[in-house]
Amino acid sequence: MQILQPLEIGARRSPSRLMFGPHVTNLGDDDRSITERHVAYYAARARGGCGVIVIEGASVHESDWPYERAPLANRCGEGWKAVGAAVHEHGALAIAALDHAGGQGSSAYSQRPLWAPSRVPEVNTREVPKWMEEADIAAVIDGFGEAAAAAVAAGLDGVEINAGQHSLVRQFMSGLTNHRGDQWGADKLLFARTVIATVRQRLDLSGTPRPILGLRLSCDELAPWAGITPEMAPGIAADLGAAGVDYLVVVRGSIFSAEKTRPDFHEPTGFNIDVCRAVKAAVPDSVAVFLQGSVIDVGQAEWAIGDGVCDGVEMTRAHIADPEIAVKVQWDKTDRIRPCIRCNQACQVRDARNPIVSCVVEPSSGHEKNDPHWYDATTMPRKVLVIGGGPAGLEAARVAATRGHQVTIAEATSEVGGVARHAGPGRTFVDWLENEVRGLGVTVLTDVTPDRLAELVAAHQSVVQATGSRRGVPDYSIESGATVIDVADVRRGTTSLPAAGTVVILDPIGGPIGVALAEELGERAVLVTPDNIAGNELSRTGDLAPANVRLAQRGVVVERRAIVRTVEATVNGAHVRIQDRFSGETKQIEAAAVVDAGFRLPNELVSDASGGSIGVAIGDCVAPRTILEAVLEARRAALAI
Repeated sequence: MQILQPLEIGARRSPSRLMFGPHVTNLGDDDRSITERHVAYYAARARGGCGVIVIEGASVHESDWPYERAPLANRCGEGWKAVGAAVHEHGALAIAALDHAGGQGSSAYSQRPLWAPSRVPEVNTREVPKWMEEADIAAVIDGFGEAAAAAVAAGLDGVEINAGQHSLVRQFMSGLTNHRGDQWGADKLLFARTVIATVRQRLDLSGTPRPILGLRLSCDELAPWAGITPEMAPGIAADLGAAGVDYLVVVRGSIFSAEKTRPDFHEPTGFNIDVCRAVKAAVPDSVAVFLQGSVIDVGQAEWAIGDGVCDGVEMTRAHIADPEIAVKVQWDKTDRIRPCIRCNQACQVRDARNPIVSCVVEPSSGHEKNDPHWYDATTMPRKVLVIGGGPAGLEAARVAATRGHQVTIAEATSEVGGVARHAGPGRTFVDWLENEVRGLGVTVLTDVTPDRLAELVAAHQSVVQATGSRRGVPDYSIESGATVIDVADVRRGTTSLPAAGTVVILDPIGGPIGVALAEELGERAVLVTPDNIAGNELSRTGDLAPANVRLAQRGVVVERRAIVRTVEATVNGAHVRIQDRFSGETKQIEAAAVVDAGFRLPNELVSDASGGSIGVAIGDCVAPRTILEAVLEARRAALAI
């Protein structure tokens, strides 16, 4: 396959055409350095065959401190050296990403004003940055040069300048954020061109082979009234490419569209294909062009290279989900690549919790330094029964079987996968898990009755319970025989909604499940939330604003700040009485059906004859949470057998 072919980038060669791009990891320390956790994280992707590893962006000047553990270039020397050595051991190229967030940064940590081309408020905090003076501009340009020199002195193969999302360089290039009347505003590419020239000069002083200079370039700011457009992008790429760039990564997004840089599953994959094709046609063949934009499937990556869209493909989230993509392709095991489901639930980490990068389908991502070897062969093979075939049960069976145990899954329903098969983006992962366990020889039993389950328990040496969750106890009154439908039953297809009439969706969580159902129903839906905005929890994944746009476009009525008091049966359905949590004002909604998308409780565990619990419990039957916790607890249970 072409993705496995070497790629000449400047004077150096990548062993494959796959790139692991720069992203926030929070793997750093309080000293803003690159740590051993970074080393293990990047080494895993290089070991898996990824050709170009671009390290988390480092601020080139102390005026930039965009998030708490953001690396600072002048403190990254030793860390860069360690990452480079680990990555080179597996033949990959190691590139330092050089960055300055400008007006899209934060003053929370530095307690200093933000620096930006003009006084355009930061979108989220509304903070007005300082207009950069000549001395500030000179200091940042010099900072890029110093950082580049430090990176190659540490043994890295080159650097990548960020002119994409959260980037001061892009802010100078754009009419959205550059309102200056001086030379830096008259020629909006001047700052970028000067940075590139400065970095190129410092790199060329570093010896041979000539270090690589890459550029991450926003080619569509999604703001055509003043921003960079796809029509402008080829000319910009040609101009900046001529300044000494060895590769370009085509990205999109601006100060007003941060969520579009790495959207979730609601948007199609490969969304930068057209503009990438145009950029590649505009730059010399000596400039390698990388496609970026939710490319998670090796088939699409292979097609893009073969069709002339690009020379290489950045597959960052795909490599977070499975670090061994290239190796599995090489072994003709493409069907065994663990799928990225583009949920953004664990890999997008710039939120108030300040977590480290991970992945719901591969929770060892980000934890390579500390996690055990889940798949070490057992020295005492046992007969293992897994009760429940949701994500937790399937993963427990997969890991136990990989370690050499004889495993049986007992599922009470007619199919495995649990709610994740029907709600949210998890179906592809569930399908992968099912394919894996069947390939490992796991016995999968469905429609298992209680009597049959008792026989199975008696016939096995170890038991893992993954019996899932059920609808929680409502905190509102259900009167006059009214019916409130569990959203899980709607998703499973065991309960159907009426073909016409209003459907009231009770969503006290503000997560994706209730919002998704409301989107599907459109004008028929009334979404009831206690929050000031629908889908409050979607802010963590970057889908909060897009979700509310979709709800509005579909005509969904959103009842905000609403507490549900009663659901009362009527001839045609139900009355739902809600109360404004602030004013106390009440309101009644006529509904053909009422769906509860609220909190869940653990299902009862299977017990022995004396009433004691059997084996170990994992996943939602311990506490209802996400796929990540289900997978992680499943691995721990399988390793303990």
